[in-house]
Amino acid sequence: MTARRLRFTGPRTVEIESIPDPTPAPDEVRVRTTVSAISSGTERLVYRGEAPTDLPADPALESLDGDLSFPLSYGYAAVGEVDAVGDEVDPDWLGRRTFAFEPHASAFTAAPEQLQPVPEGITDAQAALFPTVETAVNFLMDGNPRIGERAGVFGQGMVGLATTALLAESSLSELVTVDACAARRERSERLGADRSLPPGTDAVDRLREGDPPGRDLTYELSGAPAALDDAIAATGYDGRVVVGSWYGTKPAELDLGGTFHRGRITVESSQVSTIEPALRGRWSLERRREVAWERLARLDLDPILTHRIPLAEAGDAYELLEERPDEAVGVLLTY
Repeated sequence: MTARRLRFTGPRTVEIESIPDPTPAPDEVRVRTTVSAISSGTERLVYRGEAPTDLPADPALESLDGDLSFPLSYGYAAVGEVDAVGDEVDPDWLGRRTFAFEPHASAFTAAPEQLQPVPEGITDAQAALFPTVETAVNFLMDGNPRIGERAGVFGQGMVGLATTALLAESSLSELVTVDACAARRERSERLGADRSLPPGTDAVDRLREGDPPGRDLTYELSGAPAALDDAIAATGYDGRVVVGSWYGTKPAELDLGGTFHRGRITVESSQVSTIEPALRGRWSLERRREVAWERLARLDLDPILTHRIPLAEAGDAYELLEERPDEAVGVLLTY
C-alpha cells in the first residue's frame, strides 16, 4: 500500500505525493487520517512563501521538524483512527479516534503520548478545530477579560471567530468585532458578538465609544499588520492589546507618536505553544487542552466550518482561501 501527503514545493504551489505506507515502530501506532484542517493563518503564510525560513517549523511539535523553507510538509490538525499498533503498544489503541498535531497526510505514525483521544460526542470535523479552540483559550488566558469590560476583536477568521465565541461566554459588557468580509461579520454575530463592523475610521470611532472612552481589551487576530494600528487606536487609557496574529515576513509599521504613550496602552504578544508566564504555577499545556476539549464540545462552532475538499484537490482549497475569503473560513481536507 501507499499513502499520500501534501507538500509545499514553492510559493502558492502544493503537490500530493505518494509515499510508502508508514509502518509503526514497536512503540508507535499508525493512524489513518479522516480529516485535517487547514490553518487559515500560519499555514497560509507558509503557502504564500511569507513565513521566515530562518525559524524552526515549530519547536513545540515533534511532527514539524526542520525549518519553513521549501519543500516542506506542514499542517497541525489531523484526525483519524488507529489501525495498527507496534509490539510494545497496548492493543486497546486499535480503533481509537485520535487527534494529532500532524501535517496533512493520509496516514502517519506516532507514539501514543503524542496523540489525544477524541472525546465521545465530538465528530471528526469538530475535532479538527481543536488547535483553533486551544489557541482561542490561550488568547483569553493572556487577555484576562474582566467582568463589565468592553472588548474588541480585529479579524474574524477561524481563530477570530472561535475567540469571539469564547468571549461571548464571558462576563463582558460589550463585544464588538471587525472584519472586511460581510459573511464573516454575520458569522461573528451568530457566535455572540454584539456587533461586527467593517474596518476603517468609523469602526475605530465606534470602538472608542463609552465612558471611559476606548476598549479595555482589544485583540488583533486579522493577520494584517495595518490592523494593529487600528487595534491600538481603539484601545483606551490603560487598556490592553493582545497580538495573536503572526505576520511572518510582513513588516508592521506602527504610528506610536500620538496618544500611545500617554495612554499607557499595553501591547502583548500571544502564542499557543507556551503558557502565559504568570500562570505557569498552576497551568500546564495538558490542563489548558482539557479546557479546550470541554469548550469544543459545548460550543456550536459550525459557522466556522465552511468547506470540505478532498486531499487530491488541496490546491483548490488554498486558492479558495486566498481568492474568496468572503466564502471560505474553515476548510477541511478529507481522505
